[in-house]
Amino acid sequence: MLEVTGLHAGYGAIPVLHDVSLTIARGESVGILGHNGMGKTTLLRTLIGALRATAGMVRFDGADITRHAPHARARLGMAYVPQGREIFPTLSAMDNLRMGLVKTGERTMDTIEALLEDFPRLKPLLERPGGSLSGGEQQLLALARALAGKPTLLLLDEPTEGIQPSIIEEIAETLAALRDRMKLTIVLVEQNLEFIAAVSQRVLVIKRGQIGGEIPREHLGDFEIMSQYTGVHG
Repeated sequence: MLEVTGLHAGYGAIPVLHDVSLTIARGESVGILGHNGMGKTTLLRTLIGALRATAGMVRFDGADITRHAPHARARLGMAYVPQGREIFPTLSAMDNLRMGLVKTGERTMDTIEALLEDFPRLKPLLERPGGSLSGGEQQLLALARALAGKPTLLLLDEPTEGIQPSIIEEIAETLAALRDRMKLTIVLVEQNLEFIAAVSQRVLVIKRGQIGGEIPREHLGDFEIMSQYTGVHG
C-alpha cells in the first residue's frame, strides 16, 4: 500500500527527515513513536504532500506520488487528520461531515448515515457548531469527516491530544474495528503508549529524522519497555 524510499524533507534550509525508508501493507496499522522534534509530524506532512520531499520516493498503491499535490493524493485514497483536528468551527457538525464528501462528489447522505453507526456519539451533536464540541467530540468529528471520503490510507497525528480517557478508548476501539472490517491502512503518530499499542500492529521508532528500528510486537503491551525506546511514558 505505501512504500517510502530514501525520503528527505525539511523546512527551508533546515533538514528534518534523513533517508527515511519504510513499507506498510494494505490493511496494516503502523504506529510511529519518538521524542518531540524527531520528525514524526514532518513525515506525515510529507506523505500527504503538504511538505515537499527534497529527495527520495513515495509510492502509494503502486504509483509514484512523490510530486503529487495533497488534493491529488486525497483523490487516490489518502486522508490526513492533523494535530489540532482543524475542523470548521462555525459550521455544524453535519456540515463538517458533508465537507468530507467533496472528494467523492456524493450528494446523498448514505455515506454519512453509515459513518454515524461507527460514531454514534456524534448523532445528537449534528446541528451544533463544530467549535462548541469538546476536544474528544471534535476528534471524532475529524475522523468521521476524513472517512467520509472513503480513503484506503488514514494518516493520524496525535489523535489523543487533549482528550478525555473515555473517548480515547472509544477512538481506539473504532479505529481497530474499521481497520479490520474495511481493510483500512493506518499510519499513526502518537505519544499515548496504551492507545498506540491498542491500535497498531507494528510500532516504528523515529530518531533524529530517521527510522531507528521497530519495537517487537511482544513489547507493545509493556509500557515500561516502550518508554525506554522513546522516552515517552504512558
